[in-house]
Amino acid sequence: MSGAVTVREYLLDAHADLLDTVLACADAVADSWDGAVTTDRAAVVDPFQRALDRAGVLDRLPAALAGAVDALDEELPAQPVAAPPYVAVTSVGPVLRATLDSERLVVTIHAFAVERDPTRYVRGPADPAAALAVELRSR
Repeated sequence: MSGAVTVREYLLDAHADLLDTVLACADAVADSWDGAVTTDRAAVVDPFQRALDRAGVLDRLPAALAGAVDALDEELPAQPVAAPPYVAVTSVGPVLRATLDSERLVVTIHAFAVERDPTRYVRGPADPAAALAVELRSR
């Protein structure tokens, strides 16, 4: 089993409620728009970060990242915190990053999608399995 699959299965199993909460926060943000899309990045990132914070998600994401690293039998050089470089809220959703011995773990919860020409933001997948992306990148 590849490392990315291991992390994905760990997060979907051990943190299913956290993923559901992230997507529920995304629903609330998208419901605040005037339609199904917005062209304003500020209508996505800032309200989403506030919703995640109110729901306690930002405080829980570092533990999910630490658990994902443990699932790989790796160690983090420091305890992750709910801030860059470990956790960032982007226009597509939360991104968790960990630098490992030989790789970099990047987990993205795709709560939103960015469409181009013109640039607009839409609500992403509603299913945690479809929203979750795990990559192990060489350093």
